[in-house]
Amino acid sequence: MKRKSIVDGNEAASYIAYKTNEVCAIYPITPASPMGEHVDAWAAQGKKNIWGQVPKVVDLQSEGGAAGAVHGSLQAGALTTTFTASQGLLLMIPNMFKIAGELNSTVFHIAARSVATHALSIFGDHSDVMSTRTTGWAMLFSSSVQESMDMALIAHAATLKARIPFLHIFDGFRTSHELSKIEFIEDDVIRQLIDDNCVEAHRKRGLNPENPVIRGTAQNPDVFFQAREAANIYYQKLPGIVQEVMNEFGELTGRKYDLFNYFGHPEAERVIILMGSGAGAVHEAVDHLVSQGEKIGYLQVRLYRPFDTTEFFKHLPKTVKKIAVLDRTKEPGSLGEPLYQDVVNTYMEARMNGQTPYIVGGRYGLSSKEFTPAMVKGIYEELEKNAPKNHFTIGIEDDVTHTSLSYDPDFIIDKETFNAMFYGLGSDGTVSANKNSIKIIGDTSDDKFVQGYFVYDSKKAGALTTSHLRFGNKPIESTYLISKADFVGCHQYNFVEKFDILEKAKDGATFLLNSPYGPDEVWDKLPRKIQEEIIEKNIKFYVIDATKVARETQMGTRLNTILQACFFSISGILPHDEAIAKIKEAIVKSYSHKGDKVIQLNFNAVDKAEENLFRVNYPMEVSSTLELADPIHGDADEFVREVLGKIMAGRGDDLPVSAFPIDGTFPTATTQYEKRDIADTIPVWDETICTQCNKCVLICPHAAIRAKIFDKDVLVNAPKGFKHVPPIGKEFDREKEVYSLQVSPEDCTGCDL
Repeated sequence: MKRKSIVDGNEAASYIAYKTNEVCAIYPITPASPMGEHVDAWAAQGKKNIWGQVPKVVDLQSEGGAAGAVHGSLQAGALTTTFTASQGLLLMIPNMFKIAGELNSTVFHIAARSVATHALSIFGDHSDVMSTRTTGWAMLFSSSVQESMDMALIAHAATLKARIPFLHIFDGFRTSHELSKIEFIEDDVIRQLIDDNCVEAHRKRGLNPENPVIRGTAQNPDVFFQAREAANIYYQKLPGIVQEVMNEFGELTGRKYDLFNYFGHPEAERVIILMGSGAGAVHEAVDHLVSQGEKIGYLQVRLYRPFDTTEFFKHLPKTVKKIAVLDRTKEPGSLGEPLYQDVVNTYMEARMNGQTPYIVGGRYGLSSKEFTPAMVKGIYEELEKNAPKNHFTIGIEDDVTHTSLSYDPDFIIDKETFNAMFYGLGSDGTVSANKNSIKIIGDTSDDKFVQGYFVYDSKKAGALTTSHLRFGNKPIESTYLISKADFVGCHQYNFVEKFDILEKAKDGATFLLNSPYGPDEVWDKLPRKIQEEIIEKNIKFYVIDATKVARETQMGTRLNTILQACFFSISGILPHDEAIAKIKEAIVKSYSHKGDKVIQLNFNAVDKAEENLFRVNYPMEVSSTLELADPIHGDADEFVREVLGKIMAGRGDDLPVSAFPIDGTFPTATTQYEKRDIADTIPVWDETICTQCNKCVLICPHAAIRAKIFDKDVLVNAPKGFKHVPPIGKEFDREKEVYSLQVSPEDCTGCDL
C-alpha cells in the first residue's frame, strides 16, 4: 500500500532534496526557511539519503554564501542543493550564471516570493524566479503539495541526465505552507529514477588533483561568443529528457505529467495558460463551466525553461480562438509579462498563416493576492468579447489606468467539503492546534482528504492569524481561501468586537467563541452586527472561557489543546469519543519528550474543556447597540482613516489603486491611531521596588511602557491612585520632580517580556 502523509510544500520538496543529495547549503529566508530547517533536523537525527549517507548540512551567513558553497561543492563532484526565495535568490544570480555555464547538475528549490519594490512583501508571486530567466537554468513549476514532491524528484533526476541546473519552483505560502495529504515517494522509487551512471559521471567531472584541468578561464572577444554557443545542444535535448523522466515517474507512481498539461473541453475555443498554484482555481472553474456547456479549457505549463514550442502546440486544442495568458508577476515597461511574451513569440515563430488565436495577457495574484474561480470565470467572459482587454489585471480595482476586469464575486462552486475557519492571535497556539486537527482527521482513513492554509499577518506574533481548513472525501484542489464556512472559531474575544467574524459563515454554521462571558451574559456583550448574523444565519453558538480553563489547568497562555477539544466536540467532523482519543494520542506524540507531567496537564485540559463548553440559547431579536470598533482612534487625517483604517480592519482588498502612494511613501507616526487592545494581561508597575533602570521601557517591543520625570505641579489634575515616586539620580530635584511609569493597555500585546 502506498504511504500517505500530511505535509506542506516545503517539507515535500526538502524530503526529496535530502534523499538525493550529499550536501545542503542553507540560509533562511521566508517562506523557504522550513526547507533548510527540515534538512538540518533530519541530519541531526542521523537520517540517511538513498545511498545510506547522512548529508552534510552547512549553514552559511548569507544567500550569496550559500550559492558560493553550492558552486564549490558541485565543482568537487558532490551532489548539492539549496533552498531560497525573493532577494535571496537574486543574491545567488552571479553563481547561477557560473553553475549553468559550467553545466553543473543541481536543483535549487524555490518557494517563489515577491521581490521588494515599493514595499517589502513576504508573500508569494513569480517576480523572483522571473528575474533569473537569463541565467541558463531550467525552470520547472509545481502547482500543489503533491507536485512539490513529484517535481522535486523529476528535477533531480533530469538535471543529472541533462547537465542543466534546475530551479524547482512552487508558490510561496500558497503551496509552501499549505498542508495536504499526499502520497510519499519511497526510497526504492527514488533509486530507480536516479541514474547511478549519471551520478558517477557527475562525480568524475569534479575538479580533482589526480586529473587536473582548468575550469573558469577568462576569454577574449575572439572566442567567447563561439564558446557561449557550444552548449546549445544540451538545451535542445533538455525538454525531451524531462519528458522521459516524467514518463518513467508515471510508470513508477501512477501520476502522469507532461511538459504541458491540458484540461477542459476537447474542442475548446477559449483557453487560459498559466503555471503554479493558480491552476487549482482554474481547474475547478473549468470543470464546473464545461459541465454547463462552455467550450473552454486551460493549459498548465510545467517546464517553463527551456520552452518547448512543439510540445506546446501538441497539447493545445486545434479549435482555440482566444487565449488569455496569466502571469503572477509584473514587469513595468515591458511589452508584456514573461509567459505572455513567450506564448506570443511561439505563435509568431510558428507562422500559422492567419490561424493565430487572439492572445491577451494578464496579471493576477501578486504577493499572494487571492485568485478564485469567480475571477477565472471573469477572464473567460472577457475572452467572449470581440476585442478582449490586453495587459489586464484581475482581483483588484484599477481606477487609475483601468486595467482591471470585472467579475462576479458571488460565483462560488459548491464542493463536497467541510470548511472551517479559525481566528487566532499569532503565537497563541491556534495554528499549531489546527495543524494537529488536520493530521488527526487526515490520518483516520486513506480516503479522507485534508487541506490547511494559514493566513499570517506581517506583524506575525501578536496579530490576527486566520486558519482555513477543508476536509473531504475527494482530493482538494481549492487553492484559495474559504468564502463559506461550516464552522467558525474565534479564539480571541476582542476580535469579535473589531471584525465581522461571521461574514463568511454559512447558514446553519457552528460558531465557537472563546469568551470571558458565560452563556447567560455573552449575548448582550456582542456587537449588533454579530447578533444580526447569528440570528439571520441560524447559527449554532457555543462559548467557553478557554483563558480561564488554561489558567486553572496550568496551561498558561496556550489555549490550543482546549479549543481543539471544543472543535471536535461540537463540529461532528469525527465521532466524539474517537476524536478525543485521537487528540490524546496526538498529545502523547507531541509532548512525550517533555515528560509525563506535561502530558497529564494537556489531558486534564482536554477533559476540562468539555466541562466548560456551553451552547448559547440566544433570543431571536437583536438587542445590542454596540457597533464594531472603529480601527482608527483619535483625530486622524483622511488617508489614515480611509486607507490605513481599512487595512487595519482587514478590508485592504476593497481599496482601489488610486488609494495608494505611487512610490510607497507613507506618513509617519500612524501607529498612534491603531489601538489593537489584544492583551489578556498587562504589566503592573510596583513602584515600591522599582530601581528606575528603565530597562522595561527599552525591552517593550511596542513602546507600550513609558517612563517620565515631570514637575509635581502636573499632578494637580492627576486621577486618584496615579502612581509616582521621587526620581533617583543626583541630576533630579526630588523636592520638585516626580518619576512615573505608565502602561498603555490598548497598545500592549501581553508579550510577557
